[in-house]
Amino acid sequence: MELTALNLEVNQNIAIITINREKSLNALNTQVMDELDFLFTDHLSSLNIKGAVIKGAGNKAFAAGADITEFMSLDASSGSALSAKGHRIFIAIENFHLPIIALVNGYALGAGCELAMACHLRIATETAIFGQPEVNLGLIPGYAGTQRLPLLIGKSKAMEYTLTGDMIKSLEALNLGLVNYVLPYDDAFNKAIEIINKIGTKGPNAVANAIKTINAFYDKSQDGVALEIDIFGKSLATEECKEGVSAFLEKRKAQFKR
Repeated sequence: MELTALNLEVNQNIAIITINREKSLNALNTQVMDELDFLFTDHLSSLNIKGAVIKGAGNKAFAAGADITEFMSLDASSGSALSAKGHRIFIAIENFHLPIIALVNGYALGAGCELAMACHLRIATETAIFGQPEVNLGLIPGYAGTQRLPLLIGKSKAMEYTLTGDMIKSLEALNLGLVNYVLPYDDAFNKAIEIINKIGTKGPNAVANAIKTINAFYDKSQDGVALEIDIFGKSLATEECKEGVSAFLEKRKAQFKR
């Protein structure tokens, strides 16, 4: 698939995904969503990468929401299908086996906030602004904003921000636990790369399984405790674990196979 709404660059085994719709404040239209779908359900798994950073083009927005112009032709059925598609794509990001970091500079509103929340970590610049302002349009969040925001900041605050449509500035987002760091842009980008490189030194199967089991805690269809017990036991029998334990006992750096 040829990417037109997204730009993909791989630098030192890290994928940099840029939403390339600066004039539209990087709004998530159908093309953006289709290309995210292609990347996270197909293409990225074929690349030799340690993780990915998602960011928006320019300095005004990570993604200022969905493309509202596409809503006017939707009815109840097609609207539900759009929401279901967004859920599926963002779940693919959330469950990706490598770390995915949202680098949020400027607005991350509506679907943009939901995309950031689907990533494993969020690093914000000092100008970042988050929010779920859909009530201003007579709507609710449609890409799991009502589900992920309470998990990240708690029910009470999630209720407040979703019902009022108020925006969350970067330092408040940090205090709420919505983001991991707030830094100037260059430092924020470097921090994202630093974290991915650090995770890249760990056991790859352990990283993938940690993502899987943490996500299982929030998945009503799974028993996260049972999954952890099962994976922990199976991990002990792997060459990866044997190498990690041997390296620790021998006081050397583990050499994990990738």
